[in-house]
Amino acid sequence: MHIVVCMKQVPDSAQIRVHPVTNTIMRQGVPTIINPYDLFALEEALHLRDRLGGEVTVLTMGPPMAEESLRKALTFGADRAVLLTDRAFAGSDTLATSFALAAALNKIGQEFGEPPIVFTGKQTIDGDTAQVGPGIAKRLGLNQLTYVARIADLDPAAGTITVERRAEGGLQVLQTRLPVLITMLEGVNEIRRGSLDDAYRAARAQVVRWSAADAGITELARCGLKGSPTIVKKVFAPQGRAEKVRQVPTADRSADELAVDVIAAIFRTQPPLEDDLLRFAAGQ
Repeated sequence: MHIVVCMKQVPDSAQIRVHPVTNTIMRQGVPTIINPYDLFALEEALHLRDRLGGEVTVLTMGPPMAEESLRKALTFGADRAVLLTDRAFAGSDTLATSFALAAALNKIGQEFGEPPIVFTGKQTIDGDTAQVGPGIAKRLGLNQLTYVARIADLDPAAGTITVERRAEGGLQVLQTRLPVLITMLEGVNEIRRGSLDDAYRAARAQVVRWSAADAGITELARCGLKGSPTIVKKVFAPQGRAEKVRQVPTADRSADELAVDVIAAIFRTQPPLEDDLLRFAAGQ
């Protein structure tokens, strides 16, 4: 079974700053990492490969430096890495990104075999839109399973997959036919520690590099800034608040007494919350 994992190299959000005058993100000197949500997708793909056989291809679109993240994915055990890189992709929003990645996935299918499963993380930490995965599924005509918490069953022979999907108000159990695109939730697994052999293999591996032309993209007007209707009006850092932490005395008090005091303190600072909870309890 051939599985593809779409990843993204992102700035480490813990070290991003916003310029106080221009209100733009200051990326200079900020280290880059694999989008953390994509690691849950990668581990799930590796787990399926280990159980059912086959291979895992990791794909990313970005500048040449994005090769670092692909090699990191190879150290975890991925079999192949493909980097889609071209100046024509600069400034892509989610619409243009999904267009380019869909073209690359078509090319991967032609070169290395059609993938019945494409994984992505639920979203990226730099954009937080959760739009690229569904956009790829729409363009390629793939069945789409988002916010997946667990793959309950996969039958390659029958061409079906059953998953548990986190939804508002509960958990959904869904079954659909392959091929499918899955966006994985965070916290559903833990990325493995790569072996020494995988580290050596990753260092020697040839990362496949495709330009727009290599991926079969002829409509360059649908890539990069030209193909991106999204306009960012302003980026700003939230202002810090000067409120002090409120302490609740705990000496010689039972857990029930503490709970009552804490809840009462919350209601004093958030008066509408009490009314909302009472209406919810009454079924209104």
